[in-house]
Amino acid sequence: MNIKIKVLGTGCSKCNTLTQIVEEVVRQNRLDATVQKIEDIEELMQYNIISIPAIVVNEQLVSKGRVPSYDEVLELIRAHSKDIESPCCNSDSCCN
Repeated sequence: MNIKIKVLGTGCSKCNTLTQIVEEVVRQNRLDATVQKIEDIEELMQYNIISIPAIVVNEQLVSKGRVPSYDEVLELIRAHSKDIESPCCNSDSCCN
């Protein structure tokens, strides 16, 4: 299952930082996910948010107005995505 993650923002430093964190979470946890950065004002307005940056997971707004930590981003993605197993340890051997 491909998780669709959108980072909403205008290109400010907080928005760029959040994009980097989301991309790092996806990469390090080997998530089957697509990360899209949305900066177009008209598209941002479709989400009815006032505070940016924001994260949308599978079309659900999960965070807005702040830059969550790496661990928070991972939990937000897990909580709002179906069928995500814990990273790495989804077989007989764990990759610690």
